[in-house]
Amino acid sequence: MPKVKTNRSAAKRFTKTGSGKFKRTKSGKNHFTGKRASKSIRNLRKGTLVSAADTPRMREILPY
Repeated sequence: MPKVKTNRSAAKRFTKTGSGKFKRTKSGKNHFTGKRASKSIRNLRKGTLVSAADTPRMREILPY
């Protein structure tokens, strides 16, 4: 049986927590932020969890 490979692009964007959930950063922070309120840009700094619907897919591409 072949080895299971980790998707390296996903490994740079997501981290697995101790409970097995996946952390991610929020999108929309790089450019086009001049029209946004300071509060919404500030809220983009916080990380969040991957949704429960996407978690099984994340376990396939990040097995370790």
